[in-house]
Amino acid sequence: MKKIVPSALLVLALTPASAFAQHINLNITPVVKAIAAEEQTQAPPPPFVYSDGYHTRLRIHKIASFTYLPLVGAQAVLGKMLYDNPTDTRRSVHKGVAFGLGGLFAVNTVTGTWNLIEGRKDPNGRTRRIIHSVLMIASDAGFLATALKTPSSRHRPETYPDDRVTHKNLAIASISTATRSAGRWWSRRQARAKTRSERWSAFSTPRL
Repeated sequence: MKKIVPSALLVLALTPASAFAQHINLNITPVVKAIAAEEQTQAPPPPFVYSDGYHTRLRIHKIASFTYLPLVGAQAVLGKMLYDNPTDTRRSVHKGVAFGLGGLFAVNTVTGTWNLIEGRKDPNGRTRRIIHSVLMIASDAGFLATALKTPSSRHRPETYPDDRVTHKNLAIASISTATRSAGRWWSRRQARAKTRSERWSAFSTPRL
């Protein structure tokens, strides 16, 4: 180190600025190239690896999600019919669809929460997963409150009119929250699929 410093000072004193810059550049360039070559040869960080159980739960979660819109649509129509003209038949069908909707949310809550815990250390899409989970858990709580507020003219005749309104409002709020969360998720998936398709098209298109 003691020999290098006087040598550099001597070169600075006896050579023009342009020659000194060229001298420095010639000495530094091999170092820069060596660092760049080392960075290129280094392997990229490994992607987050999910278990086979994660992919199985994700497949179940996706398949179950396809039943959401039919169940919600049927429940909305039945609820409107029951609200306008309550009958025992409509009440029974409405209750049956409600059990189906509850089963769907039970399956997706278990699979979604389990996968959220497993993927908590994966930074890719973490914020989106958390927002989706929070909205769905909020809709779970809303559907539970909706079920607890089921109006009954036989058991609670004194609160029946108010319970009908509360039940309807809770159902609408819960469905809106769940639909918004699912819509955000599916729109994000469609955007990623479109991006992958565009990249593949650009890659596979022959260049002239």
